[in-house]
Amino acid sequence: MTHVDIYTDGACSGNPGPGGWGAVLVCRGREKELSGGEPETTNNRMELTAVISALSALKYPCEVTVTSDSRYVVDAVSNGWAEGWRARGWKKADRSPALNPDLWGRLLDLMSVHKVTFCWVKGHEGHPYNERCDRLAVACSERFRRPKDDGAGGPTEGGTT
Repeated sequence: MTHVDIYTDGACSGNPGPGGWGAVLVCRGREKELSGGEPETTNNRMELTAVISALSALKYPCEVTVTSDSRYVVDAVSNGWAEGWRARGWKKADRSPALNPDLWGRLLDLMSVHKVTFCWVKGHEGHPYNERCDRLAVACSERFRRPKDDGAGGPTEGGTT
């Protein structure tokens, strides 16, 4: 089975707000970047979307290591919480609704195709692929930012005038 290393990150300007995600797939010495975003979303949705998009890009079943700085994603999968949420009709153990069931369902379905291991890395600590994914995610998030009002009756791009 082919091994693929996947690195992911999500970003959101405000939560909710404009968001972006980035992923880098590494296989047999080759790298592929993926990225995207949404105008109104949350950071957790972007973290999940990064992993889903990367796994969806694989053309056949693979052995995958996903490295992410998202405890939300890594812990929910590694500790079996997401599977439990699905088994309980997208309810958490305390019977409160699990957030993002649409994305968790897609991720769990993709994980049934591939042999996936999750690895957590601390964000913004110099991990080269994590930093690269962060740059991709932030760039996509910024594409959806609304121009700021400069107080003079019209919008300005990017801050001070």
